[in-house]
Amino acid sequence: MLGFNTTAFINPSTFILVGIPGLEDMHFWISIPFCSMYVVALMGNILTLFIVKTETALHEPMFYFLSMLAATDLILSTSTLPKMLGVFWFNYHEINFHACLTQMFFIHAFSGVESGLLVAMALDRYVAICNPLRHSSILTNSVVAQVGIVALVRGLVLMTPHPFLVRRWPYCRTNIVPHTYCEHMAVVKLACADISINSLYSLAVIILIVGTDVACISLSYVQILRTVFNLPSKDARLKTLSTCGSHVCVILTFYIPALFSFLTHRFSKHIPRHTHILLANMYLLVPPMLNPIIYGVRTKQIRECVLQLFMTKIN
Repeated sequence: MLGFNTTAFINPSTFILVGIPGLEDMHFWISIPFCSMYVVALMGNILTLFIVKTETALHEPMFYFLSMLAATDLILSTSTLPKMLGVFWFNYHEINFHACLTQMFFIHAFSGVESGLLVAMALDRYVAICNPLRHSSILTNSVVAQVGIVALVRGLVLMTPHPFLVRRWPYCRTNIVPHTYCEHMAVVKLACADISINSLYSLAVIILIVGTDVACISLSYVQILRTVFNLPSKDARLKTLSTCGSHVCVILTFYIPALFSFLTHRFSKHIPRHTHILLANMYLLVPPMLNPIIYGVRTKQIRECVLQLFMTKIN
């Protein structure tokens, strides 16, 4: 077990990230798939940004939103993995107090941004299928930029109170965080004060973001399905639905791990702590890794551009 000092103090200059409690002896082996997922996420999302930027045929709303999603995924994964690997590989458990708050802010803020971008992509699919003749006039470049800015500002504004609330509490018990990164509730629970305001605000923000976004996405797809089932032929229906396949897969890879991690963390007392932490890490690692793969495999334009790029390099 880790022999960290738990001497009483008021405000720590550093926190100690334990990693995955109960699985310390397996940190090195756990780091291998984590590092692999991070490398895939980096390569896939950077390649997505490069292809969308260089290929004029991809300068369309759907691919602009995909670029925003790729940039968000890069921020999310890079906010956690380098420090996590430092814990796993080099036993570098310390993290500066303000660096911890910064990491916390980036993780939660850009999770909110990603949720907003998924709504924007649902809007794009709705307009493309339900109002195809007006798609280019409704989702102009300026509108796409404004939607992206709204998603970004909403995530930043709603999550800004988190680090300020965390900073104001006294930490007189311990500075040991039983986690791989500075997750909000994992840090707040170390405070020797009434943290109900943090818990309530965090719950309210999650309900607001997830509730609103899932409702908007669901409403978009209800309208999409109504339009699709009114198409005259089966082939036309299948072809139209296939254009939504990538987006539906991305939605599922984001919301299912996030909601499962949230619900088990708050409402289940019987699931081991290391299971909670592994789920929390999957939530931050799996979507950034899978998103570029899903769009690369299922989207014909991106698949062709990637193949063309590699064939050019080979020749």
